[in-house]
Amino acid sequence: MGVMRFLVQPNELLDDWPEVHRAYVTGFDRHVFPTQVEVDGNVVICQRPHSDSGKLHVAFPVEQHGRPVLTTTSLREREKPYLLPLELARGKIAELRDQSSAWEVIRMEIPETYRLAERHAFRLLAQASSVQSDEEQCCRIARNALTAACHASDVLLKSYTDQRMAVCHRAPANPPASLGCALPWGLMDDETIQLFCSTFQAAAIPIEWKRVEPVEGQYNWDIVDQLVECCVEHRQLPRGGPLIDLGAGGLPSWLQPWEHDILNMQSFVCDWVETAVTRYQGRIRLWEVSAYGNSGGALAINEENRLGLVARTLETAARNDDDAQLFIRIDQPWGDYQARGQHRLSPFQFVDAVVRSNLGLAGVNLEINVGYRPQGSSSRDMLSFSRLIDYWSTLGIQLHVTLAFPSETTEDPDANSDLEVATPVWRRPCSEEVQAEWIETYVPLLMAKPSVTGVYWTHLSDAFPHRFPHAGLLRPDNTPKPAFEALRQQLNFGHG
Repeated sequence: MGVMRFLVQPNELLDDWPEVHRAYVTGFDRHVFPTQVEVDGNVVICQRPHSDSGKLHVAFPVEQHGRPVLTTTSLREREKPYLLPLELARGKIAELRDQSSAWEVIRMEIPETYRLAERHAFRLLAQASSVQSDEEQCCRIARNALTAACHASDVLLKSYTDQRMAVCHRAPANPPASLGCALPWGLMDDETIQLFCSTFQAAAIPIEWKRVEPVEGQYNWDIVDQLVECCVEHRQLPRGGPLIDLGAGGLPSWLQPWEHDILNMQSFVCDWVETAVTRYQGRIRLWEVSAYGNSGGALAINEENRLGLVARTLETAARNDDDAQLFIRIDQPWGDYQARGQHRLSPFQFVDAVVRSNLGLAGVNLEINVGYRPQGSSSRDMLSFSRLIDYWSTLGIQLHVTLAFPSETTEDPDANSDLEVATPVWRRPCSEEVQAEWIETYVPLLMAKPSVTGVYWTHLSDAFPHRFPHAGLLRPDNTPKPAFEALRQQLNFGHG
């Protein structure tokens, strides 16, 4: 059993810091160790199965920046507790220097405003390091260093985004990612269709098994047919799926008797995939074949069988439409959920196993749902988003990113009852204006990434049944939120 200890000052910080219990430790290969967190006085104790050195990841309060997940440098175990704010500041500045150096090597212009901000953060870190004997003073200065480092990070990433977009505009052969949104399961009026088509280039059509075949052998294609025809008529790029949802409640209820009979289940699954792909062959060229295979939750299907189902569905789809581009969806792509100790493979390892099987996987859709629990992602800064995309791009396949962010914290009667908004979500309390600000901050960065070919919003309107509370771009009365105009501006920014 490995144990790492971290001292926190001031003590009052622990009174309103529930995120500390969701901290976790990773190894040198980014693998998340199952981590148990205990608090003893003002000491945070992290226990894990291995005693190797590791990095602590924890959402930590930073003035003006909310509670982003921050990371220490690689630390060895020792009896004396580390000073947590100091180690988080050291880790953040190390990430900044590493990233700015890498971008400088490829001829990115590093702005002088960033260099000044980074030097200010480093001076504060050095000052904090020199007074470690006074724990309270050291932690106070280190928290100031964190604020300065997060500000420097924002400056660097905004400059990167602007420079990448300028390159895209000068080189039409390498355009920014397309902007899309998931269509609702229902019929939209003409005004809603016009709003959608004026803003988005691509549409995610919800061809979901449990909705199309709620009773075995009885298919209801009416809504899907109309959505497909709408996309064709308005020249939207359609992406169908996910055909197989391996998350909790994602499969038809009539499959439950076969949850322990994986061979029969594979037969049902492949028949459904073949039916859907064949029906829309030639009209849908992008398919999201499966979703949530990495985290699971559907029936009693274990990780090994989920991986097998994903492979079989890809094989079936490719056999029935050899011109289609096939994607799979991965949620919580940082792998936070592994800290509970219920998964052997990281999200990256799961997809890597599929890629190595040579089954025709064209890309992966990374679902990032900020501000939800228990199946969302904690808030992170732009540098963390950038490094995540760069890491996944090493697979050498296309990346789509699907985003969700709430506009309020109240109960949403049309959303998934298993999900709730986790507060605080970001820098300021949830509101429609903050949702729009979050979009303006992160969507341009994702669209600028060379490996990202599509950025999608999780759902269009809160008027239709949806998964994530208050994440829609339209209110329940179908009037646009500020987030809708924010996304429209990103389309103009990204495509000149």
